[in-house]
Amino acid sequence: MEDVLNEIVAWKRIEVAKQKEALPPRTLYGDVERIMCEGVQHHSMHQALAASDSGIIAEFKRRSPSKGWIKEEGRPDVIPAAYADNGAAALSILTDEKYFGGKLDFIMTARPMVAAPILRKDFVVDEYQLFQARQVGADAVLLIAACLSKDELRLLAQRAHELQLEVLMEIHGEGELDYCDLDVDMVGVNNRNLGTFHTDVQNSFQMAALLPQEQLLVSESGIGDPAILRALRMAGFRGFLMGEHFMRFPDPSAELHRFIQQLTTTL
Repeated sequence: MEDVLNEIVAWKRIEVAKQKEALPPRTLYGDVERIMCEGVQHHSMHQALAASDSGIIAEFKRRSPSKGWIKEEGRPDVIPAAYADNGAAALSILTDEKYFGGKLDFIMTARPMVAAPILRKDFVVDEYQLFQARQVGADAVLLIAACLSKDELRLLAQRAHELQLEVLMEIHGEGELDYCDLDVDMVGVNNRNLGTFHTDVQNSFQMAALLPQEQLLVSESGIGDPAILRALRMAGFRGFLMGEHFMRFPDPSAELHRFIQQLTTTL
Protein backbone atom coordinates (compact mmCIF):
# COMPACT_ATOMS: atom_id res chain seq x y z
CA MET A 1 0.00 0.00 0.00
CA GLU A 2 1.01 3.60 -0.49
CA ASP A 3 1.74 5.71 2.55
CA VAL A 4 -1.82 5.94 3.82
CA LEU A 5 -0.88 8.17 6.75
CA ASN A 6 0.25 11.03 4.53
CA GLU A 7 -3.01 10.79 2.60
CA ILE A 8 -5.09 10.81 5.78
CA VAL A 9 -3.25 13.76 7.33
CA ALA A 10 -3.54 15.81 4.12
CA TRP A 11 -7.28 15.16 4.04
CA LYS A 12 -7.61 15.89 7.77
CA ARG A 13 -6.24 19.41 7.29
CA ILE A 14 -8.80 20.03 4.54
CA GLU A 15 -11.56 18.55 6.69
CA VAL A 16 -10.72 20.73 9.71
CA ALA A 17 -10.67 23.84 7.52
CA LYS A 18 -14.21 23.00 6.32
CA GLN A 19 -15.34 22.36 9.89
CA LYS A 20 -14.04 25.78 10.92
CA GLU A 21 -16.12 27.37 8.19
CA ALA A 22 -19.24 25.55 9.41
CA LEU A 23 -18.56 26.29 13.10
CA PRO A 24 -16.09 29.16 13.58
CA PRO A 25 -13.41 28.57 16.24
CA ARG A 26 -14.65 31.52 18.29
CA THR A 27 -18.07 29.90 18.60
CA LEU A 28 -16.69 26.45 19.43
CA TYR A 29 -14.21 27.80 21.97
CA GLY A 30 -16.93 29.81 23.67
CA ASP A 31 -19.12 26.73 23.97
CA VAL A 32 -16.25 24.75 25.50
CA GLU A 33 -15.52 27.55 27.97
CA ARG A 34 -19.14 27.38 29.09
CA ILE A 35 -18.95 23.58 29.48
CA MET A 36 -15.80 23.86 31.57
CA CYS A 37 -17.38 26.49 33.81
CA GLU A 38 -20.23 24.08 34.45
CA GLY A 39 -17.74 21.60 35.92
CA VAL A 40 -18.75 18.62 33.80
CA GLN A 41 -17.34 15.43 35.34
CA HIS A 42 -13.99 14.17 34.00
CA HIS A 43 -13.20 10.46 33.82
CA SER A 44 -9.48 9.70 34.05
CA MET A 45 -8.32 7.15 31.52
CA HIS A 46 -4.93 6.93 33.20
CA GLN A 47 -6.49 6.07 36.55
CA ALA A 48 -8.96 3.62 35.01
CA LEU A 49 -6.20 1.67 33.26
CA ALA A 50 -3.92 1.69 36.29
CA ALA A 51 -6.69 0.27 38.47
CA SER A 52 -7.98 -2.31 35.99
CA ASP A 53 -7.13 -6.01 36.01
CA SER A 54 -7.62 -6.25 32.24
CA GLY A 55 -6.63 -2.74 31.07
CA ILE A 56 -8.69 -3.22 27.93
CA ILE A 57 -9.58 -0.12 25.93
CA ALA A 58 -12.46 -1.44 23.82
CA GLU A 59 -12.70 0.40 20.53
CA PHE A 60 -15.80 1.25 18.51
CA LYS A 61 -14.32 0.86 15.03
CA ARG A 62 -16.63 0.34 12.08
CA ARG A 63 -14.17 0.52 9.20
CA SER A 64 -10.48 0.19 8.31
CA PRO A 65 -8.67 1.83 5.37
CA SER A 66 -6.94 -1.45 4.58
CA LYS A 67 -9.84 -3.89 5.13
CA GLY A 68 -12.95 -1.88 4.40
CA TRP A 69 -16.09 -2.15 6.48
CA ILE A 70 -15.82 -4.24 9.63
CA LYS A 71 -19.29 -3.52 11.04
CA GLU A 72 -21.06 -0.91 8.96
CA GLU A 73 -24.25 -1.39 10.96
CA GLY A 74 -22.47 -0.86 14.30
CA ARG A 75 -24.46 1.50 16.51
CA PRO A 76 -22.85 4.07 18.84
CA ASP A 77 -25.90 3.92 21.11
CA VAL A 78 -25.42 0.18 21.65
CA ILE A 79 -21.85 -1.10 21.36
CA PRO A 80 -19.87 1.37 23.54
CA ALA A 81 -22.35 1.07 26.42
CA ALA A 82 -22.32 -2.73 26.10
CA TYR A 83 -18.52 -2.66 26.18
CA ALA A 84 -18.63 -0.66 29.41
CA ASP A 85 -21.18 -3.04 30.92
CA ASN A 86 -18.99 -6.02 30.07
CA GLY A 87 -15.78 -4.90 31.70
CA ALA A 88 -13.96 -2.47 29.42
CA ALA A 89 -11.62 -0.26 31.45
CA ALA A 90 -11.98 2.52 28.89
CA LEU A 91 -13.53 3.15 25.49
CA SER A 92 -12.00 4.36 22.25
CA ILE A 93 -14.34 5.85 19.66
CA LEU A 94 -13.08 6.54 16.16
CA THR A 95 -14.33 9.87 14.86
CA ASP A 96 -12.72 9.93 11.40
CA GLU A 97 -15.51 9.48 8.85
CA LYS A 98 -13.79 9.13 5.48
CA TYR A 99 -11.34 6.35 6.36
CA PHE A 100 -12.82 4.73 9.48
CA GLY A 101 -16.58 5.27 9.20
CA GLY A 102 -16.71 7.26 12.43
CA LYS A 103 -18.33 10.51 13.47
CA LEU A 104 -17.70 13.01 16.23
CA ASP A 105 -21.34 12.65 17.23
CA PHE A 106 -20.67 9.02 18.20
CA ILE A 107 -18.97 10.27 21.38
CA MET A 108 -21.87 12.58 22.16
CA THR A 109 -24.24 9.64 21.75
CA ALA A 110 -22.23 7.29 23.99
CA ARG A 111 -21.23 9.77 26.70
CA PRO A 112 -24.50 9.87 28.72
CA MET A 113 -24.67 6.08 28.65
CA VAL A 114 -21.28 5.27 30.21
CA ALA A 115 -19.12 6.20 33.18
CA ALA A 116 -15.98 4.76 31.57
CA PRO A 117 -13.44 7.24 30.15
CA ILE A 118 -13.74 7.87 26.42
CA LEU A 119 -10.78 8.43 24.09
CA ARG A 120 -11.33 10.44 20.92
CA LYS A 121 -9.45 8.38 18.33
CA ASP A 122 -8.59 10.49 15.32
CA PHE A 123 -5.70 12.14 13.52
CA VAL A 124 -5.31 15.37 15.46
CA VAL A 125 -3.42 18.06 13.58
CA ASP A 126 -5.09 21.22 14.93
CA GLU A 127 -6.11 22.46 18.38
CA TYR A 128 -9.62 22.95 17.00
CA GLN A 129 -10.01 19.15 17.19
CA LEU A 130 -9.18 19.24 20.91
CA PHE A 131 -11.98 21.71 21.53
CA GLN A 132 -14.30 19.45 19.53
CA ALA A 133 -13.31 16.53 21.74
CA ARG A 134 -14.06 18.51 24.89
CA GLN A 135 -17.36 19.73 23.50
CA VAL A 136 -18.73 16.24 22.80
CA GLY A 137 -17.60 14.77 26.14
CA ALA A 138 -14.32 12.96 25.46
CA ASP A 139 -11.94 12.48 28.38
CA ALA A 140 -8.75 11.87 26.41
CA VAL A 141 -7.33 12.40 22.93
CA LEU A 142 -4.83 10.53 20.80
CA LEU A 143 -1.80 12.46 19.57
CA ILE A 144 0.25 10.56 17.01
CA ALA A 145 3.98 11.28 16.80
CA ALA A 146 4.07 10.24 13.13
CA CYS A 147 1.58 13.03 12.32
CA LEU A 148 3.25 15.81 14.29
CA SER A 149 6.63 17.38 14.93
CA LYS A 150 7.79 17.20 18.52
CA ASP A 151 7.05 20.89 19.03
CA GLU A 152 3.57 20.51 17.52
CA LEU A 153 2.81 17.58 19.79
CA ARG A 154 4.12 19.46 22.85
CA LEU A 155 1.83 22.44 22.15
CA LEU A 156 -1.19 20.24 21.46
CA ALA A 157 -0.59 18.27 24.67
CA GLN A 158 -0.39 21.51 26.65
CA ARG A 159 -3.64 22.72 25.14
CA ALA A 160 -5.32 19.37 25.79
CA HIS A 161 -4.36 19.59 29.46
CA GLU A 162 -5.73 23.13 29.65
CA LEU A 163 -9.01 21.67 28.38
CA GLN A 164 -8.86 18.92 31.05
CA LEU A 165 -8.23 16.24 28.44
CA GLU A 166 -5.69 13.49 29.05
CA VAL A 167 -3.25 12.63 26.28
CA LEU A 168 -2.40 9.22 24.89
CA MET A 169 0.71 9.81 22.80
CA GLU A 170 1.28 7.18 20.14
CA ILE A 171 4.66 6.14 18.78
CA HIS A 172 5.61 3.26 16.53
CA GLY A 173 9.37 2.80 16.52
CA GLU A 174 12.70 3.74 18.02
CA GLY A 175 12.93 6.85 15.87
CA GLU A 176 10.16 8.45 17.94
CA LEU A 177 11.53 7.65 21.40
CA ASP A 178 12.64 11.26 21.90
CA TYR A 179 8.95 12.22 22.11
CA CYS A 180 8.72 10.32 25.39
CA ASP A 181 10.09 13.23 27.42
CA LEU A 182 6.98 15.28 26.62
CA ASP A 183 4.32 15.89 29.27
CA VAL A 184 1.70 13.29 28.34
CA ASP A 185 -0.48 10.99 30.43
CA MET A 186 0.05 7.71 28.60
CA VAL A 187 2.46 6.41 25.95
CA GLY A 188 1.09 4.03 23.36
CA VAL A 189 2.97 1.73 21.02
CA ASN A 190 1.09 1.12 17.79
CA ASN A 191 1.73 -2.36 16.46
CA ARG A 192 0.25 -1.24 13.15
CA ASN A 193 2.50 0.68 10.78
CA LEU A 194 0.37 3.64 9.73
CA GLY A 195 2.14 3.89 6.41
CA THR A 196 1.53 0.32 5.28
CA PHE A 197 -1.07 -0.84 7.84
CA HIS A 198 0.97 -4.00 8.45
CA THR A 199 0.39 -5.18 12.04
CA ASP A 200 2.84 -7.06 14.26
CA VAL A 201 2.34 -7.21 18.03
CA GLN A 202 6.01 -8.05 18.45
CA ASN A 203 6.61 -4.35 17.99
CA SER A 204 5.34 -3.72 21.54
CA PHE A 205 7.66 -6.36 22.99
CA GLN A 206 10.63 -4.88 21.13
CA MET A 207 9.82 -1.35 22.32
CA ALA A 208 8.99 -2.26 25.93
CA ALA A 209 12.53 -2.16 27.31
CA LEU A 210 13.19 1.19 25.60
CA LEU A 211 10.19 3.01 27.05
CA PRO A 212 10.10 4.98 30.33
CA GLN A 213 8.66 2.59 32.90
CA GLU A 214 7.33 5.46 34.99
CA GLN A 215 4.84 6.11 32.19
CA LEU A 216 1.60 4.19 31.83
CA LEU A 217 2.20 2.17 28.67
CA VAL A 218 -0.46 1.11 26.18
CA SER A 219 -0.11 -1.53 23.47
CA GLU A 220 -2.30 -0.79 20.46
CA SER A 221 -3.61 -3.09 17.71
CA GLY A 222 -3.07 -6.72 16.81
CA ILE A 223 -4.09 -8.17 20.18
CA GLY A 224 -6.55 -11.04 19.92
CA ASP A 225 -5.33 -13.65 22.40
CA PRO A 226 -5.45 -13.44 26.22
CA ALA A 227 -2.02 -15.09 26.36
CA ILE A 228 -0.56 -12.22 24.31
CA LEU A 229 -2.18 -9.65 26.59
CA ARG A 230 -0.77 -11.38 29.67
CA ALA A 231 2.70 -11.40 28.12
CA LEU A 232 2.40 -7.71 27.28
CA ARG A 233 1.41 -6.98 30.88
CA MET A 234 4.51 -8.85 32.06
CA ALA A 235 6.54 -6.66 29.70
CA GLY A 236 5.25 -3.52 31.41
CA PHE A 237 2.07 -2.52 29.56
CA ARG A 238 -1.07 -1.60 31.50
CA GLY A 239 -3.41 -0.60 28.68
CA PHE A 240 -4.43 -2.65 25.65
CA LEU A 241 -6.34 -1.02 22.81
CA MET A 242 -8.49 -3.59 21.03
CA GLY A 243 -11.08 -2.86 18.38
CA GLU A 244 -11.02 -4.96 15.27
CA HIS A 245 -10.90 -8.25 17.19
CA PHE A 246 -14.17 -7.49 19.03
CA MET A 247 -15.94 -5.68 16.20
CA ARG A 248 -15.73 -8.67 13.87
CA PHE A 249 -17.97 -10.71 16.17
CA PRO A 250 -21.77 -10.54 15.84
CA ASP A 251 -21.90 -9.26 19.43
CA PRO A 252 -18.65 -7.38 20.20
CA SER A 253 -19.47 -6.98 23.90
CA ALA A 254 -20.11 -10.70 24.33
CA GLU A 255 -16.68 -11.43 22.89
CA LEU A 256 -15.16 -8.82 25.24
CA HIS A 257 -16.85 -10.57 28.17
CA ARG A 258 -15.55 -13.98 27.04
CA PHE A 259 -12.06 -12.56 26.49
CA ILE A 260 -11.91 -11.02 29.97
CA GLN A 261 -13.22 -14.18 31.59
CA GLN A 262 -10.52 -16.22 29.86
CA LEU A 263 -7.93 -13.62 30.82
CA THR A 264 -8.83 -13.38 34.49
CA THR A 265 -9.06 -17.14 35.06
CA THR A 266 -5.38 -17.44 34.20
CA LEU A 267 -3.98 -14.27 35.76
